[in-house]
Amino acid sequence: MGARSQGGADSRRSAAGPRRCERCHEPVIKQLVGQRAALNVIADAEPVPLAEALRLMEPNRLAWCVAVLHGGGVELRWRRQTACGHQTVIEHRCSKGTPAGRRPEGTLW
Repeated sequence: MGARSQGGADSRRSAAGPRRCERCHEPVIKQLVGQRAALNVIADAEPVPLAEALRLMEPNRLAWCVAVLHGGGVELRWRRQTACGHQTVIEHRCSKGTPAGRRPEGTLW
């Protein structure tokens, strides 16, 4: 089993706030989500209403809950189809017209 920090938190997870997308420079939340089969998620930092997030979802574009931690950071969690009280964000897609270049870490194509 891998080493964990003393607080029990997984050191691979980023609890920091939003950062900029390397490609389009929009604010995003980048985080490893899950315990066993974790996903490297890059989501828009701007929350959207649940109905809009569900409309924007696609097979390879998921919606996520944004839980605010006691220290002020944020944590992405699996989004359920029902309201849970957390804000909702959608997986990031660079805007049209973004110049092609080096793909951000974790992209498949």
